[in-house]
Amino acid sequence: MRVVTTAQPLDVQPTPLALLLLGREADPKSERGVECPGDLPAPSDPDLVERARAAKAKLGDKVFVLGHHYQRDEVIEFADVTGDSFKLARDAAARPDAEYIVFCGVHFMAESADILTGDDQQVILPDLAAGCSMADMATAEQVAECWDVLTEAGIAEQVVPVSYMNSSADIKAFTGKHGGTICTSSNAKRALDWAFEQGEKVLFLPDQHLGRNTAVRDMGMSLDDCVVYNPHKPNGGLTAEELRAATMILWRGHCSVHGRFSLDSVNDVRARIPDVNVLVHPECKNEVVAAADYVGSTEYIIKALEAAPRGSKWAIGTELNLVRRLANRFAAEDKEIVFLDKTVCFCSTMNRIDLPHLVWALESLAAGKVVNRIEVDKETESFAKLALERMLALP
Repeated sequence: MRVVTTAQPLDVQPTPLALLLLGREADPKSERGVECPGDLPAPSDPDLVERARAAKAKLGDKVFVLGHHYQRDEVIEFADVTGDSFKLARDAAARPDAEYIVFCGVHFMAESADILTGDDQQVILPDLAAGCSMADMATAEQVAECWDVLTEAGIAEQVVPVSYMNSSADIKAFTGKHGGTICTSSNAKRALDWAFEQGEKVLFLPDQHLGRNTAVRDMGMSLDDCVVYNPHKPNGGLTAEELRAATMILWRGHCSVHGRFSLDSVNDVRARIPDVNVLVHPECKNEVVAAADYVGSTEYIIKALEAAPRGSKWAIGTELNLVRRLANRFAAEDKEIVFLDKTVCFCSTMNRIDLPHLVWALESLAAGKVVNRIEVDKETESFAKLALERMLALP
């Protein structure tokens, strides 16, 4: 079975499968789900840099280090490749000679890497508490109950599940078992086009905002075509009639970082910075996406700033580590790049992968001890891989 830890209690009901549920307090003005600690964590002890270099050099080609875009700079320095979650999982699969895959990201990403890599490769997550609040918002038990509700409403045969890459292996397996596919933030429209060729309705898991934004912004649906299934309410808080009338059944989940951006954030930055371009991730709320100038995945954001003219001004609605890295990278080109929200906030679980944890993982491997291995059981892996393969086959 895959490695899990015990969830911590908070305003979202904990489940045995959750790694870590962020936040303990409700914020009536946003969907944060996390306490915002302010500035980024301080860099780790500089002596650890030399230890990381030594351990990585000792391991040589036996280790392949993946670094997600939202990681700290001190961790990114040791990444062999950087990217979003799916790109990194595919990069890992493209390195069959690497005995150890050290994934500097969060738990669901390491699971995906384990699914896509060979049986003789071992995937390591430097800190098991590096979870994802969004992925934890949909458990296998909850989704199975949802499917029962859809069955009782007489529509399950018409529904095709589409699950975001930011989901657990269990949810990916459910998706594969029920004829659905996985999507990323960059190919969500293609995934939905495919799904509507298979059925009449879509159950979109677990990020309601990506599902809604893709349906409304990219596919021309209306907000009335979408309903939100709340797993913490009987029958998802919906009547059978509402389910039958809906085209998009959106799971009540969200990203704890992207969910904090608001329309006020957009209006405020436009007032503060004349001629600013607002560029946001599609995990943001619909009103934020509608008010932005550009919308796209992390890879899209990076490419847009690479192509931006000198002297242009940008407010970016995504995770702080990436925004700061891009601001520093393009400062020489006089591109002004700021965080969309005035209150600084970063992905706290992604930042659990710090240099001390990375050094511990690398030194342990160099000493012949495998730590924090992430393994997905064979049955789950089989159905999850089926869903991923359907995505890879999308036109």
